[in-house]
Amino acid sequence: IGCGCHYKMAACGRGSLVLAAAGDWRWLRASHCLLAAVAALALLSGDCAAQQPLNRGRDPNLLPHQNQQLDAGHQNQGNGQVAPQAPGQPQFQPRPPGQAQFQAPRKNIWRISEEPLCHEDVARLCPKHTWQNNFAVLECLQDVREVDDEISSDCNHLLWNYKFNLTTDPKFEAAAGEVCKATLGEVKECAEQEPGKGYVISCLIEHRANITEYQCRQFITKMTAIIFSDYQLICGFMDSCKNDINQLKCGSIRPGEKDAHSQGEVVSCLEKALVSEDKIISDNCKKAILRVAELSSDDFHLDRHLYFSCRDDRERFCEDIQGGEGRVYKCLFNHKFEEAMSDKCREALTTRQKLIVQDYKVSYSLAKACKNDLRKNRCNAENLPRAREARLSYLLLCLESAVHRGRQVSGECQGEMMDYRRMLMEDFSLSPEIVLNCRGEIELHCSGLHRKGRTLHCLMRVGRGDKGSLGQNCQQSLQSLIQETDPGADYRIDRALNEACESVIQTACKHIRNGDPMILSCLMEHLYTEKMVEECEHRLLELQYFISRDWKLDPVLYRKCQGDASRLCHTQGWNQTSEMLPPGAVFSCLYRHAYRTEEQGRRLSRDCRAEIQRILHQRALDVKLEPALQERCIIDLGKWCSEKTDPGQELECLQDHLDDLAVDCRDIVGNLTELESEDIQIEALLMRACDPVIQTYCHELADNQIDSGDLMECLVQNKHQKEMNDKCIVGVTHFQLIQMKDFRFSYKFKMACKEDVLKLCPNIKKKVDVVICLSTTVRNDTLQDTKEQRVSIKCRKQLRVEELEMTEDIRLEPELYVSCKTDIEKHCQNVPFGNAQVVECLKDVKKLLSTRCHDKIFKLQETEMSDPELDYTLMRVCKQMIKRYCADADSKNVLQCLKQNKNAELMDPKCKQMITKRQITQNTDYRLNPVLRKACKADIPKFCQSVLNNVKDGKELEGQVVSCLKLKYADQVLTGQRLSPDCEDQIRVIIQESALDYRLDPQLQIHCTKEINSLCGEEAAAQEQTGQVEECLKINLLKITGESCKKEVLNMLQESKADIFVDPVLHAACGLDIKHQCASILPGKGRQMSCLLEALEDKTIRLQPDCKKRLQDRLEMWSYAAKVAPAEGFSDLAYQVMTSPSKNYLMGLLALGVCILFLLGMTCGRITKRVTRELKDR
Repeated sequence: IGCGCHYKMAACGRGSLVLAAAGDWRWLRASHCLLAAVAALALLSGDCAAQQPLNRGRDPNLLPHQNQQLDAGHQNQGNGQVAPQAPGQPQFQPRPPGQAQFQAPRKNIWRISEEPLCHEDVARLCPKHTWQNNFAVLECLQDVREVDDEISSDCNHLLWNYKFNLTTDPKFEAAAGEVCKATLGEVKECAEQEPGKGYVISCLIEHRANITEYQCRQFITKMTAIIFSDYQLICGFMDSCKNDINQLKCGSIRPGEKDAHSQGEVVSCLEKALVSEDKIISDNCKKAILRVAELSSDDFHLDRHLYFSCRDDRERFCEDIQGGEGRVYKCLFNHKFEEAMSDKCREALTTRQKLIVQDYKVSYSLAKACKNDLRKNRCNAENLPRAREARLSYLLLCLESAVHRGRQVSGECQGEMMDYRRMLMEDFSLSPEIVLNCRGEIELHCSGLHRKGRTLHCLMRVGRGDKGSLGQNCQQSLQSLIQETDPGADYRIDRALNEACESVIQTACKHIRNGDPMILSCLMEHLYTEKMVEECEHRLLELQYFISRDWKLDPVLYRKCQGDASRLCHTQGWNQTSEMLPPGAVFSCLYRHAYRTEEQGRRLSRDCRAEIQRILHQRALDVKLEPALQERCIIDLGKWCSEKTDPGQELECLQDHLDDLAVDCRDIVGNLTELESEDIQIEALLMRACDPVIQTYCHELADNQIDSGDLMECLVQNKHQKEMNDKCIVGVTHFQLIQMKDFRFSYKFKMACKEDVLKLCPNIKKKVDVVICLSTTVRNDTLQDTKEQRVSIKCRKQLRVEELEMTEDIRLEPELYVSCKTDIEKHCQNVPFGNAQVVECLKDVKKLLSTRCHDKIFKLQETEMSDPELDYTLMRVCKQMIKRYCADADSKNVLQCLKQNKNAELMDPKCKQMITKRQITQNTDYRLNPVLRKACKADIPKFCQSVLNNVKDGKELEGQVVSCLKLKYADQVLTGQRLSPDCEDQIRVIIQESALDYRLDPQLQIHCTKEINSLCGEEAAAQEQTGQVEECLKINLLKITGESCKKEVLNMLQESKADIFVDPVLHAACGLDIKHQCASILPGKGRQMSCLLEALEDKTIRLQPDCKKRLQDRLEMWSYAAKVAPAEGFSDLAYQVMTSPSKNYLMGLLALGVCILFLLGMTCGRITKRVTRELKDR
């Protein structure tokens, strides 16, 4: 019994009870016959005390008499049959107490080495010291594998008959009863078995794990290698698989040679057929094959085909691995894809792995480690078919479900599960469904990528649409495999991902425990960053594509949200999938509930909501991670966004083409954009780009768990800070542009004005139209002095914010942008859109614009002048000056306030320049000056109707109305037709301002551009305008040849007569004299000018030299003006006479002329009267 033929211990089976439960009486026969073979071998084996094989020592744990074995001597008759047992050969008898177990062997013993048919092969192949031991010789000969060392067919057949006779000897059970006597006393179930049928040994093997008696354990496990060397020695195997062997031609292991003694090749042939999708194996044979694999699961020596195929690889990779309990198998599995692994061994290992996929019990370590957990979690329910219950996928799903539900699964079992999950991810061929359903896709896209999970990742990439498309069955098979392996729980299961992302994990995620599910989340957070490498990026997105389609595959999400999902989304268990639910449906349900308002009743738990936000932030990086979006928008993506392949571009493209999308796609894109408006942190790429601005200006808002649109509003307000980079500006602007498409995309605006929109602006969707509608309502209510505004206060406040934001970029006003798009390309193509720069450019070239664009710009200016707060450029440039000088001013009077403080000492030069620019704009058309328009509402039609009549519709007045009013102001002294007081005040201000800066007089600029450049170029180039250009034109009046320009200069001279304040040069020169000589004279209506002229004529009054010279110059100018500008009417003539320096002389001449006419009239009248009377008398 203690034979030194040192074979590894084998797990030989589960016994007659389990086999009987399989429902096939042949299993009883197989088990009993197999066990009988072991016992018979112990009785009939001889010469145990002889020398042992090479590297096999005697067992030191046995007594000397126990190291003796009987050798069954069979004489060969030359016909291939074993001779009957020799007379007198020792028979087995029960050992009485105190007596040795076996008798001493006889001297005339049959030995294989002495047999003529095998002598030559033994001498050639086996060491001489083994010749006396039949088992040593048998082991030597049956382990021959080299082609040159093959034994002869006759010797081969002799050996087979020898083994077969050993396995059929009936003395096995009796030997078991003797050797295992103590064990049978402990295991009553086995002692009570019916003797003589092999049941006793079957029961002992069933309870092998509980056997402590060394001799009994050795007896049961010693000789199984002989059984497993040939399928025919496993009793019942031939009966179950004979037809399959013939049909599949597995009996021939070499071309042209039929050899029944196949050394495990027949079993290997049948195993390959079993795991092949192209070949069919009968159910009985399938059971027999899996049973053989299960019996050989603990010792790889027992899988003869794999043993011979992997002997060298075992020495190369697993030299230090102790045999037994499947350890060598696992070691070889781990090195399966090493470069040094032989192809033959790799193929044999793959076959073995496929058998494990068919029946997990083929893996000794997995079956042992998870036995109790399977029973505890009811994974081996009796009502399930054996074929399903035994599958590795069922075991993994059932136990993974238990882990995810928080149930206890032993660490040893989880470790084994992880090994086999990794195995499935490494080799797609282990999954029959993948091989069957994805064959076409693999051949087309993924051929030659078999190793280390590359084929599966290639299929995932095809599934994402990067290289083609997957069939529905292949897609479902891949999804099922991802669920079985559950790589989301531990990234190391996915070897391809693990290897690709190792460097990223070491740098970016080193703070997370190795194997933690949050590693995947960390990798997603670093997607498209500097720390991410391209290979890791591809593998990560390929896996996340499938994880995103089943919310259960994200273990953190499942743990935190399973209660909410069950309550709100009617989900099933972890390992149960409803075919009625589309991919991503549960997650969509959860995030809809996550973003419900308080009024709507937000019902998600805090942890679940935080997890939903985390995943949304990560998945927004790639549109393919949104299953519903990809499914509904696949056509639109191809139609509009085929060239948008950079991160985040696809969603931006869909948003840009929102109005062009199909209805289903438009709805899903709209819903996602609406979510972004509430929580802009979903836009991870934008958040990364804007991080400097956020940290400086918006960090408090970014830290809030609930965003509610505040963070985006902060970014918009700080859009042009120095910390802002181009990427952030582009991202923020894009989001602003998208918001224009639907008012719902502006979360704060939507929440503030939703009820107002439904009530006042129904059926209006676009944000810009909604803003216009609500703004018009507010304006009308204000103008009509309505007691109660129809637009709510909170909506009016938010409406103001939206109006101000829209002024920053012309693209935020779609109607204006579309109208001026051609003009922008023509005149402002190099001008950036931000900071209202394009709008400012269009204003500068307003005269060159197309009619449509010109009208839009004019209306925009009209709005800005009415409400300067909407003038983005003015508010930006003069921001600090407004705080300094106009902090208390009403928003609509800001420009008026700035104009009044324009010449203040501390006024910022840039702001002063912008104020002047706005004044020039206002003076071009009275409609752009709301204060003047209101003040002169009655005066303009009364005095300047002819000007209005001469201007075509849609054309600007170019300062004509303002010039008309200025002339009326100057003529009112003479004509007596006065402007209204308010209008007069406004015109006086305009005259004073334009007298200091010629650019404020549009008509002067239009008609005197040439003269200004030629005669007054130096003055015009001065940085500060103080009326020097006007003075230059007045002085050079005689040199001006252009009639239109001459007329404008004469108008200036005429205006200066009305009031000295409108002549800044003269006023500055005569300021002291006015104070001394005309202090009591009220300003206006030319009174102070007349006072100075009288003082000039008075010889007793000494004026300041500069004042005197300026006055004399003015008199000469007026005199020249009177000559070159004839009176246009009686009033004009009277005015010229009254203002002429020779007024007294002219008035005397006029009086003399009147007297002469009177005398002539009197004389002529008497003569004509006399003549008339004479005619009557006749």
